[in-house]
Amino acid sequence: MGLKLHYHNHYHSPRGGALGALLLLLLPIFLPSLFSPLGHASPSMLSGLNVMMKSNFQEWNVPKSRHQRLLKSAVQRQTSERELSDLWTPLANQSLKPCAESSTAPSLPEKSEGFIQVFLDGGLNQQRMGICDAVAVAKILNATLVIPYLEVNPVWRDSSSFMDIFDVDHFINVLKDDISIVKELPSDFSWSTREYYATAIRATRVKTAPVHASANWYLENVFPVVQSYGIAAIAPFSHRLTFDNLPMDIQRLRCKVNFQALVFVPHIRALGDALISRLRNPSGKSGAVATNYLQEMPDVKDKQGAGKFVVLHLRFDKDMAAHSACDFGGGKAEKLALAKYRQVIWQGRVLNSQFTDEELRSQGRCPLTPEEIGLLLAALGFDNSTRLYLASHKVYGGEARISNLRRLFPLMEDKKSLASSEERAQIKGKASLLAAVDYYVSMHSNIFVSASPGNMHNALVGHRTYENLKTIRPSMSLLGQLFLNKSISWSDFQQSVVEGHQNRQGQIRLRKPKQSIYTYPAPDCMCQA
Repeated sequence: MGLKLHYHNHYHSPRGGALGALLLLLLPIFLPSLFSPLGHASPSMLSGLNVMMKSNFQEWNVPKSRHQRLLKSAVQRQTSERELSDLWTPLANQSLKPCAESSTAPSLPEKSEGFIQVFLDGGLNQQRMGICDAVAVAKILNATLVIPYLEVNPVWRDSSSFMDIFDVDHFINVLKDDISIVKELPSDFSWSTREYYATAIRATRVKTAPVHASANWYLENVFPVVQSYGIAAIAPFSHRLTFDNLPMDIQRLRCKVNFQALVFVPHIRALGDALISRLRNPSGKSGAVATNYLQEMPDVKDKQGAGKFVVLHLRFDKDMAAHSACDFGGGKAEKLALAKYRQVIWQGRVLNSQFTDEELRSQGRCPLTPEEIGLLLAALGFDNSTRLYLASHKVYGGEARISNLRRLFPLMEDKKSLASSEERAQIKGKASLLAAVDYYVSMHSNIFVSASPGNMHNALVGHRTYENLKTIRPSMSLLGQLFLNKSISWSDFQQSVVEGHQNRQGQIRLRKPKQSIYTYPAPDCMCQA
């Protein structure tokens, strides 16, 4: 669980780049705790590094349309009532249905062997998967699970705890017949804290769990620690349990945690319900919300048929843009900025850098830009009256980067446009809570589409598959090749897009070996309808 430093600016001289690289080399020597698996980067230090990295000039030119001919046609598009009806029709029932309960009645062991603690890094959705795995490991070891500790992400600096995000009482109640869970350790074990493990090597800490470890590995390596000391603390723990060769009751338990036990806290659900109501019932709304609708809007469940909306998860941050090594139309300044960013963050060791932009696009290895995801949606038949909710962190390039997307879909909304600052006060500046609201709204949308793979994409694709909800998965390789063809007509582009996405709208795909149960819930979490 090493520290990953992100910088949102870049050096403006070769000398500055050299100084930055030297600083990165020296930091582990003078501040080893910063880079230990349980070390924190202090906000002041990261802030200082960011200040040092600041640029004195704009790092991109205003991006021009890379697909002007297609954009012009897309703006003038018309969709028939029949096409719109087909587009918004929910998925038909498929051969499998949700089935997260074990085939055998759940039962608690007569005696708990001890306590299991886990420390989870990453963002909300990576932590969500870690929580599911932690419950499974506790079950394997007949141990009592301590509510997982969520690490402070050094980039987003969100200190939100499990109880700040998820309804802990609901979590414990849903799983009460499966495993024992405690909110905190009893006084005899109160010494077992994050700080305790960050300062020295401890016999009760397990830090050698391999990625996708088997159940036997935990029985052979963690169970003896629990038996000897009454507790084992596992860190790092992300992605530390296999997806294969586990008993069906363990797999079903993971599904039960993910799809039933993990429910967001009431204020997240309340804000999410308000946003959903405003998306479905936009009458009278103009611009930012000036009043508190949380008390004014009726129960969202009463309004499910009143309107439809699409959630677009648009991940186009600087990290992704730089790591892809693709050209996004921001000119030489942007290319230079992203190249310097790659050098600082990854010392230039980015696999895609050895390929040309054309090669990367033809292989589907370039993230879709906001303009390109807009053209995809337009080609699929969404017209300019479509209500689009943008679930996104800060977009690299700002409003200029999404201007063409907004031109195609003028009714595009996000949290800021739909809710007042007072309503957003509890989630302001908290990346995990912001992501939780987006996740909640996404699960209630008529259609969900993600512009690029990632943990949010994977989690929602899996959850919506489980609930049989329409979910569009862009064909990156097809779109990459189509966008390379600068002479393609709108009709040919539209036909290719429609044909290429007929079977990418939520149809169940069976999980293959090594694939994640959280992205592919069938067959483990589902059974014959």
